[in-house]
Amino acid sequence: MQSTPVRYTQLKQQQRRRDRQRLLGLWLLLVVGVAMSLCAGERWIGPTHWLDSDASLFIWQLRLPRTLAVMLVGAGLAMGGAVMQAVFDNPLAEPGLLGVSSGAGVTLVLAVLIGQGMLPVWSLSLCAIAGALLVTLMLLRFSRAGVSNARLLLIGVALSIICNALMTWAVYFSTSLDLRQLMYWMMGGFSGVDWRYGGLMLLMLPLLVWLARCGGVLNQLALGEMAARQLGVAVFYWRNVLVLAMGVLVGVSVALAGVIGFVGLVIPHILRLCGLTDQRYLLTGCGLAGAVVLMLADTLARTLLATAELPVGVVTATLGAPWFIWLLLRHQA
Repeated sequence: MQSTPVRYTQLKQQQRRRDRQRLLGLWLLLVVGVAMSLCAGERWIGPTHWLDSDASLFIWQLRLPRTLAVMLVGAGLAMGGAVMQAVFDNPLAEPGLLGVSSGAGVTLVLAVLIGQGMLPVWSLSLCAIAGALLVTLMLLRFSRAGVSNARLLLIGVALSIICNALMTWAVYFSTSLDLRQLMYWMMGGFSGVDWRYGGLMLLMLPLLVWLARCGGVLNQLALGEMAARQLGVAVFYWRNVLVLAMGVLVGVSVALAGVIGFVGLVIPHILRLCGLTDQRYLLTGCGLAGAVVLMLADTLARTLLATAELPVGVVTATLGAPWFIWLLLRHQA
């Protein structure tokens, strides 16, 4: 008969093997999703025609930068949601629901309105990052003051409503020249993304890689503040660093694609239901799954209507809202 420590070690090894298999499956789905995203559009272009002269403009100049942006934004929002749920100790935390995305959106919209659409991309990105950080720090302050999860969620929803109201006022008072751009940021979409936004994409990549390596710290933070301190974790430092990274990710995501909700809420919960509970694997899985899901939503937004393109934010909200209601009812039960 095997001793308890030996049995425990075997179970841990089996769990790690299953986690790696799940991540491998997500990598394969990502490859398929990238291929579908490059092929789909007003004109279907199969992989065998990607190097043709008449298809090079569509693939390499239009669809490839858009696909990369969708991947990075999806990964950033999903990983940001997982980090928020760990830092705030709230299973319903998500950048969109708690107003972080809306905070980034309102500062960006105000910058577009004040600058009359003439501000460079980097300045708009800084405004979005500042708005996301401001709302995140406010929420962190409420969380550390002992506010319950339900109250924190209500505070986040209230902040989101205020920010959305400010964006609506900005659109109302805008001129016809910047109205279209403001509406684009409000609804969320990737139609305006090209290689000019390559700098923003490069900014997200090292942050995503770094966050994926923070799973061990998040596992310790999940034990509670007192237990984490006893394990030698600098709780105050890590909370602030993670909040800063999350604010930058959400801000850049909003600068690239506008306000897109529910990705950060749905993806971590789906992966946990599938058995990915270790943060060291969950964060990487969230990045991969978030990229796949948002690429699916973007492909649907481009192809559902023959004459127009749907906003990606509308697609994700339509798919994510019923899931959020189910999670809320399940959490209350």
